[in-house]
Amino acid sequence: MKTQTITITTGSRRGVTDITRAAADFVASEGDGLLNVFVPHATAGIAIIETGAGSDDDFMSIIDDLLPRIDRYRHRHGSPGHGADHVLPGIVSPSVVVPVLAGVPALGTWQSIVLVDPNADNPNRKVRFSFIPG
Repeated sequence: MKTQTITITTGSRRGVTDITRAAADFVASEGDGLLNVFVPHATAGIAIIETGAGSDDDFMSIIDDLLPRIDRYRHRHGSPGHGADHVLPGIVSPSVVVPVLAGVPALGTWQSIVLVDPNADNPNRKVRFSFIPG
């Protein structure tokens, strides 16, 4: 198994960051197998969505509708509504598995691997790629 951890700087911006290119670069010299993408944080997730054309903004709007940034959460440290960030991994998984064929992630035409980060309090995120040969 091959593993690499990268750092993504999101700054104070909440939202979706496309990490497809970094994932593709990680498996570029590999053959067939599985790519696991994992974010070791309690307030972030990994998803496969279409990016651009407003889809990433729509995705975050839905997350905000499901997990409103209000003061109803028991988890209360950080910025207002931060408790919602800790609920996110129950809705957006902290990992995804993507098939790899001849060193290329076998994603659909409009699919991208994204880091979902609603937490503006944490400007740096780690993402761990693991490749398991098939």
